[in-house]
Formats: sequence, structure tokens, C-alpha cells
Amino acid sequence: MAIITKSSEQETQNAGDYLAWPFFETHHQELAKNINQWAIHELGDLQPDDIDEACRVLVKQLGDDNWLRYAIAGIEYGGFSAQIDTRTLCLIRETLARHDGLADFAFAMQGLGAGAISLFGTKMQRENYLPKVATGRAIPAFALSEPEAGSDVGALQCTASFVGEHYVLNGEKTWISNGGIADFYVVFARTGENLGSRGISAFIVDGDNPGLSVTERIDVMAPHPLARIKFTHCRIHASQRIGEVNQGFKIAMATLDVFRTSVAAAALGFARRAFDEALRHVKQRQMFGKTLADLQLTQAKLAMMATGIDAAALLTYRAAWLRDQGHRVTKEAAMAKMTATETAQQVIDAAVQLFGGAGVVSDSPVERLYREIRALRIYEGATEVQQLIIARELLQEPSYKPQPELPAGAAETGNADRKPDPKIEIRLDIKPDPTVESSTAGQV
Repeated sequence: MAIITKSSEQETQNAGDYLAWPFFETHHQELAKNINQWAIHELGDLQPDDIDEACRVLVKQLGDDNWLRYAIAGIEYGGFSAQIDTRTLCLIRETLARHDGLADFAFAMQGLGAGAISLFGTKMQRENYLPKVATGRAIPAFALSEPEAGSDVGALQCTASFVGEHYVLNGEKTWISNGGIADFYVVFARTGENLGSRGISAFIVDGDNPGLSVTERIDVMAPHPLARIKFTHCRIHASQRIGEVNQGFKIAMATLDVFRTSVAAAALGFARRAFDEALRHVKQRQMFGKTLADLQLTQAKLAMMATGIDAAALLTYRAAWLRDQGHRVTKEAAMAKMTATETAQQVIDAAVQLFGGAGVVSDSPVERLYREIRALRIYEGATEVQQLIIARELLQEPSYKPQPELPAGAAETGNADRKPDPKIEIRLDIKPDPTVESSTAGQV
């Protein structure tokens, strides 16, 4: 086990200054303080050797202390409110990520794994699964990606054939978080003849189904339960289908829209922790007869780190606030996720640089953050996918008017007959000022 320095109460208090922003209500401010105090006192300094068991313990702990109720919808099913409050989701994830990346993972997957049921499940499905998720008695998983279908969801090949009153699933899924420890999986499989995103449906498959097997446990740089799973004549009752037939793509995208903003919040948590660690280090580190913080290059780096964090936070909580007001936030969530994860990578890299050799010591705080952040730029939509989403949304907005194409040759001849404006004086006799040094002097 490796010992990790905990974020101090003063540092986390400073990180919470943004709670005065108009995005938040009083109950959000109180919740942020409470989850921070809980994390300070309940999350340990030791990094576990058994990741699976650590996740199970964290899920139970989060459930016992009533934090998981914020990850699902429906008061009657154990949720905090009728709908998932995105700002609350983001505040919890940001705080947990600042203290412990695995705790953030455990909380996030309870929400994402059960998200399709919260949003689209039948009353029976919600009654059967959501209360167990809210109390930490069941661990869910979101099974969308396949060996040949990652960002391109429309390329998935896992099939679900309707036979009598049952569906029979065949195919593989990979990069499945909680794979191997999940009590149930929300699985997306092809049910229709149509190719692409059409013809996909969503299903609930219990983890003990004999037709489901874990074929590979995947080790990654920031350890968490991750697996490749296989369905071999996996038989489930038709009542386990979520939503309408062939509506699975819409269900998956709607679920990701809710939780994508929270990925940005987790990235903020990582970035704030890295900034706290770097700020404390440069104030103490002696160099050239002064502290590292006294050097102007250090100050410039700190300024860019702090500004980037605030800019990412503004985008993140704008998206969260808009969704809580009932707005569609596909573009805003993509902007938040892209900016926060990319900014966090830059902030953490800068922190490693400020630490020098100490920054690459295994399991030191900033080295661990360096490993933690990398995956966030990929999962739940890679940065490049977010760019495509943003552009698509912009081009569909009513204010966008594509310009007509010019006839062939117009680009070259369009200005040929344009005469100079007589009001504009064109002077060719201006000589350079000998007192001004050329900006190119000394260049080769």
C-alpha cells in the first residue's frame, strides 16, 4: 500500500470559493461543505491492493452514509429527489475526485450504471434495481462499448434476438467499468435490421446470468474494475428491455448527456487537487536563495493553472445549471467535458513539472493524478468526439446560415473589377523610422 497526502481543510475551503457563484442555491452550498467534511474524515490515505474489494467497500460506505441517493432519480426508489440534480451530482464528484479518484469512480458508476433505468425504466425495473443501487447493496455497469465499436456506437455488433417471451443476447462488450464485480449490466444490443445507430435496444442483464461471462480483466494506469464480457445465448425475459424497441441509441445518449457534465466536474476535482499540491510545494521549496514561488516563471505557471480551472468550472456548472432548468445541454455538456478534461491534463502536467523529480515518484499525489486524469479525456466521449458534437450542434442552430458556393473562378476574379475607394489614401513613399529596431533583427 502507498500513502497519499490528503488535501487539507484550508485547501478544500479555498477550492470552494466558487460556491458563491449564482449557479448554486443554498442547499448546494451546504451539500458541498458536508461531502467535503465526509471525504476528509472518511476516505483513507492508503491506496488498496485489492481494487475490487475497495470498490465494494466504497460503494457500501457511500450507500450507508446516504450519498448514493443523489445518483438516482425517484424519491420512492430511494433517490433524493424526483429527478437527478446535475449540480449536486457534479459537486459530489468534484469533491470525491479531489480526495480520492477511486471514491469518485465508485459513486459515478452507481449513477451511470443505473442511469438508463432512472430515466427510462418501467416501474417494476425501478423497484427491482434502484433501491439497491441507492443503498449500495447492488453495483451496476453500463455496457455499451465493443471491440470494434467505441466512439462509433452505430457499429456495435452484439445482437438480441426475440424468441417467444425472451431475448437472446450474443456478442462481446469491452472497456466495461465495474465489469467482473457488477450485480447487473445495462447492455445495448442490436435488435433491428437497420445498420448504424438505428435498431439498437437497451436491456438489463443480471450478473449471475449463466449466458454472461467475464473473459478478461483489463489493467489500466489508474486501477479500477474494468473488464471484457461475453454473451453466449444469454437469455433474458422481455420485461428486462428498457424503453421501446430500437430506441437504445437515444437511451444511451440521453444517459450520457446527464453524466457527461459530471465527468467535467471530476476533472475539476483532479485539477484543483493538483493545483493545491503545487501551490503548497512552491511556497516551501527553496531554490537560488529564495522559494520556487518567488520566481516569475513559477508565478506565470500558477496564473495559467488557476485561470484554466476557473474557466473550466464556469463551463461545467453552466451546463449543470442549464440542465437543472430543463434545457437540452448536448452542446454545453460537450464543451464542459472537453474543456475541463483537457485543462485538468495541462494543470496536472504543470504540477508535475513544478515538483521536478519528486513529481514522478510512484504514487506521489501528482504522479497519481497524472495517471487518473488521462482516461477522462477518453471515456464517455473522447475529446475529438466532443468537438464533433459541438460542431454538429452549432451547425444545426437556426442562426447558422451556410454561405452559397461561388461559381468556378469567382474566387480569383471576384475582385478584379473593384475600384479603389477615393477616400482612402494609399501612400507608397513611407520610409522606415531609423529609431525603431526591426523585429526581425538577428533572425536567420
